Amino acid sequence: MAAKAFLLALLFATGAQAAPPADPLGSPNWTALAQTFFGDDPVRFDPLLIVHFPAIAENQRQFPVQVDARALGQVKRILIFADLNPIPLAIDFAPGPHARPFIATRIKLDQRTPVRAAAQLADGSWAAAGGWIDAAGGGCSAPPVSRVRGDWAQHLGEVRGRAIATDGVARVQLSFRHPMDTGFVANIPTYNLETVTLSDRDGNEYGIVSLEASVSEDPALTLLVDAAPGSVVAVTGRDTSGIEYDARLPVTAASPSTSTPVGAARP
Repeated sequence: MAAKAFLLALLFATGAQAAPPADPLGSPNWTALAQTFFGDDPVRFDPLLIVHFPAIAENQRQFPVQVDARALGQVKRILIFADLNPIPLAIDFAPGPHARPFIATRIKLDQRTPVRAAAQLADGSWAAAGGWIDAAGGGCSAPPVSRVRGDWAQHLGEVRGRAIATDGVARVQLSFRHPMDTGFVANIPTYNLETVTLSDRDGNEYGIVSLEASVSEDPALTLLVDAAPGSVVAVTGRDTSGIEYDARLPVTAASPSTSTPVGAARP
């Protein structure tokens, strides 16, 4: 009898997930999202994780979010998500040893929602931060502007970018032409840019960014990598239909007045 009780206790202990910490934002979806994203990994709310965004979403289709986890030390992953979006996760960034744990992008908002970032540290634990955002709604269910204009296919795969170095760290700014369809518009299935990889000229990866359809149309990314003027940052990507992207960014110490096309899609 005692052995049976021990086995039952072990079964329940093995199957149970650690409860996430109480949410200071009071989101109804926090517990479910925390269990989905973090599992049994420890998670805490940490002021060293800096998440910048406007207090109000003036454009729910293009909401800027910047995440700076450099004060946390070594970081394995950075997530950006909006609790009440129909597609909560927007970005999953895995920085390599020569990329800083920093990323900026734009996401869609479907309603008033907490917008958060989470950074996984070297020990497997997570630091989280974020805040509530007022949004008019509909950012995930409205058709992309390029779909309305009808010219999305003409520009699909265009890449613009620049890499500007200061003290051995290059700020890499990228913009991809892509409709980023969420699947919530009638007769338009889900279709999005799926992965973006940054490498040096020898193929050593700076990091990999995984994107979901909740990232804004024509995705924009800003990252920080260890690169000096005269070097090259290679950019490759792939969307959910298998379209591949390939670009090379020369690293410069001088800021160009405008970004220039640096690559195109390959079918």
